[in-house]
Amino acid sequence: MKKIKYLIAVSTIFVAASCQDYLDSEIIYDYSLDTYYKTPTDIINATSGVYNAIYVVDPLSEENIAANLMDNMMLGGGGPDDRAAKYVDSFEDPLEDTYRSLWVQSYNGIARANAVIEKTEAADFSKFFDTAEEANLFKKKAIGEALFMRAFFYFRLAKFFGGVPMIIRVSDPKTVGRSSITETYAQIATDLKAAIETLPSTPFPSIPSAEYGHANKWVAEAYLARVFLMYTGYMTNIEKQATSTLPTTDGKSLGKDEITGYLNDCISNSGYALVSDFRNIWPYSYVNTSAQANVLPWAKTNNLSWVGQDGTASRFGTGNLETMFVQRFSFGNWQWSNGPMYTNRYALFTSMRGNSQVPFGEGWGMGTVNPKIFNEWADNDPRKLGSIIQVGQADQGTGGYNADKGDHETGFFNKKYCAIQHQVPGTSTVKGMFVQMYQWGDADMQLMHAQDYIYMRFADVLLMHSEVTGTDTGLNAVRARAGLVPAVGYTLDALKQERLHELAFEGLHWFDLVRWGDVETAFTGSVPVRNSGTSATYTLKYRPETKGLVPIPESEIRLSAGVYTQNPGW
Repeated sequence: MKKIKYLIAVSTIFVAASCQDYLDSEIIYDYSLDTYYKTPTDIINATSGVYNAIYVVDPLSEENIAANLMDNMMLGGGGPDDRAAKYVDSFEDPLEDTYRSLWVQSYNGIARANAVIEKTEAADFSKFFDTAEEANLFKKKAIGEALFMRAFFYFRLAKFFGGVPMIIRVSDPKTVGRSSITETYAQIATDLKAAIETLPSTPFPSIPSAEYGHANKWVAEAYLARVFLMYTGYMTNIEKQATSTLPTTDGKSLGKDEITGYLNDCISNSGYALVSDFRNIWPYSYVNTSAQANVLPWAKTNNLSWVGQDGTASRFGTGNLETMFVQRFSFGNWQWSNGPMYTNRYALFTSMRGNSQVPFGEGWGMGTVNPKIFNEWADNDPRKLGSIIQVGQADQGTGGYNADKGDHETGFFNKKYCAIQHQVPGTSTVKGMFVQMYQWGDADMQLMHAQDYIYMRFADVLLMHSEVTGTDTGLNAVRARAGLVPAVGYTLDALKQERLHELAFEGLHWFDLVRWGDVETAFTGSVPVRNSGTSATYTLKYRPETKGLVPIPESEIRLSAGVYTQNPGW
């Protein structure tokens, strides 16, 4: 009997009517492909297992950490013994399996998605619903989400590894060779197109709050545009095989006009929108009225108000209409199997090393910010200080920071994803912001990061629309939100600048550099740094022979008995 194992760990925080907060504990199910998938509840639980594969065990295998460390705007950082982060930043892989968790979890998600697609299609749910139409809608939505997630995992693999083995049916052998980059992207495009055609056209925020951050039709449309730009750019600028279309598995392709249509639909009908102030997307803008003296003075001065991590208003925010697809986090637990992976380790690993101030908390000091982006960024753009922590500034809450705790310290840290903390009202005890918000008992600084990681937000949809169409409407909408005038005409250089400033440290700039063909010229020059108290210089490194890809895990190559081939340069 075939079985497929799921680790279900629901990382969404549930708020009960009593205002007590609860985190669902992890449950391990051993699902039989022959006896499971018979009820809607089975499918809902199995779909949770698909989403759960986003989480990876090894932090350096996390897309958000790896993509930012490889970016030329972030340095390796960390402490003297944090060699692994420095290896990633320098495009080295002495550990052989640095990215194996990303590989394994992506294929776990793909296998689970395959099971949901096949078993849902074959199931009869009519007795669980009042009408056949309701049963059919449930099936279509479940299949659509699974199709999107299969595309999501294959896209994650393709961005890092290039062409990968295609396993799209439960019965497919697990030892097939690697498909080409074109074949891999054709499957991704086909799945996303099918997801768009299958998922309901419910506008946000009419989508139920319990599904906030889940895949939907609009997210699939946005991702199809991202896939189109990545594929056409990579093939043209890295593989030197110029193309302006994205293939599908039926031998057809999607061009600029089709992608523009999807983006127009998303912009016009999805219900997503830009929030009024870019800075209100990020948790540092949260103002706890019972701890006014302890919140960030800079945030109060600028009248910031966090929109929160849900689509509708709650006691934690006014409602977030911009965030489209996220990885939700909890606080983790050392007693859980791989419990720490359910806390936002990007926020932990890139926060200021050895820091115990308010409001910015302590982390491991990786991913220090290249001063190039700060120095070249116009001071009149509020996103500059809305994205970068500048140490040694009393008005920014960093006046007493000792910038000699770690390596590659530049005086700048990522502000979008960072540890936020303040005093517990009425006491001198300092605890994490999310720990206090959700009344979590464990205040361990390594487990307190419950901030969503945003994979897709509406600003990116607008910028992609400008890039695909060569028009300035989306570009200027994003600039106008930042208060930047006058409007500018569209050029690729203007688009590049806007993506850098709007989406800095969100795990996208590295892939932009690769697809634009800018990656070989972007890694030049040296950066003045402090290495554990000693002045030094750091030279940016990139190895063009890698073609912007990371190595296939060596253990996977050995397990395949020679079926897999290693990427160039590794």
